[in-house]
Amino acid sequence: MSALAKIAKPLGQTPDELEMQVAQAIFDLEQNAELKADLRGLQFTSAKEVDAGHGRKAVVIFAPVPLLKAFHKVQTRLVRELEKKFSDRHVLVIAQRRIMRKPTRRARVTQMRPRSRTLTSVHEKILEDLVYPTEIVGKRTKVRVDGSKLIKVFLDRKDHTALEYKLDTFSATYRKITGKDVVFEFPVAAGQE
Repeated sequence: MSALAKIAKPLGQTPDELEMQVAQAIFDLEQNAELKADLRGLQFTSAKEVDAGHGRKAVVIFAPVPLLKAFHKVQTRLVRELEKKFSDRHVLVIAQRRIMRKPTRRARVTQMRPRSRTLTSVHEKILEDLVYPTEIVGKRTKVRVDGSKLIKVFLDRKDHTALEYKLDTFSATYRKITGKDVVFEFPVAAGQE
């Protein structure tokens, strides 16, 4: 068993240097006794480095959708350990989802496009994956006079202390993946105003 077993790439594609580093780090953590059982079956499809602004970088790990639930079980511990190994870089886990194009009149479509493969659905799911283990409690879309849109996402207040430093990383990563501008905030409780 080697670190290469942690990367699930299509045939003919070779992993790059960052993916090998992530695979080796996960493999090393698997050798640890306390995480061994949880990390045994986990694989990821790719890893990318994203510029998070202010000179910071983030490592985005793309996991296959069927394995996302298994990643969520150990995500807090896994991310904490990986952030120790990749110093001064945030680590995010997102599912590798596919967007199917809208069927046109010319396309011969034998079956309907699943709702989970629509652009809107995939972007919503990426947003949820990005902020996991926090939940999204509200969303507002602000359309400016020039026509540009800004999405405000309100996160659960109970995780305020744990995620405050990552909000810029979330915004930069979501913009890089989807091209949409997002601002993450924690709603102010009525008693605190």
